[in-house]
Amino acid sequence: MTALFRLLRRGAPAFVIALGVVLACLPGLSQEQEIRPVIVGDPMPDFTLPTYQGGTQSLSALKGKNVMIIFPRGYAAEGAWCTICNYKYADLIDLEKREQLRKQYNLEILIVLPYNKEIIKQWVEVLPDQLEKIKGWKYPAEPDKLDEKGKMRMERSRKGFPKDLVLEKGNVPTPFPILIDEDRKVTKGLGLFMTEWNGSKVDQVIPSVYIIDKQGVLQFKYIGQSTWDRPSCDYLKRVLGIINSGM
Repeated sequence: MTALFRLLRRGAPAFVIALGVVLACLPGLSQEQEIRPVIVGDPMPDFTLPTYQGGTQSLSALKGKNVMIIFPRGYAAEGAWCTICNYKYADLIDLEKREQLRKQYNLEILIVLPYNKEIIKQWVEVLPDQLEKIKGWKYPAEPDKLDEKGKMRMERSRKGFPKDLVLEKGNVPTPFPILIDEDRKVTKGLGLFMTEWNGSKVDQVIPSVYIIDKQGVLQFKYIGQSTWDRPSCDYLKRVLGIINSGM
């Protein structure tokens, strides 16, 4: 309403002031849309967030495209990132490079993290080291000498991280807009932000995937039940194919 008071002080015509009052009272113009949990089949609430790459991104600006929003867990413990989420991010980069997912499915992919830009920078920069750590789990120097716990981790890692992905240190690509949800407006509104989840007490997000169709309607929603529980890229491709076809 501040703009209307300025009009009054300047002696603006009555019809201009009246128009301003009407516009200010319209939903979505007078205040930001409320973010709250959304049911599949309902319109996804709009939001605008700054991006790690610079500028801002609004969901409504992507109308006419399918949109896949990925919420990585972020921290898995104090000072330790979720390795699985970061592997999935690297896998998605690899898939986009090889198959051009966004072009193939008329798609934009958004990554949302509940931290400030400096912390997100750390998240990006640690990716190459995490991929190397995964390789160490998959291919230990002397697998025959592993105890039962070590063998279980090796087998679980080979199953859970099937690709040997590599990213160059200091040159990690960020092809998808990474949205900075520092005040947790979106992640808290959707019920995804947690300070305790899956056995750890740290500021984190339940790993989740939302897919919105070209009309802005939520068509797919996955919210993780455990650290390892999340859809593969191949599964998400099948979902995207169905949504893009309009079936």
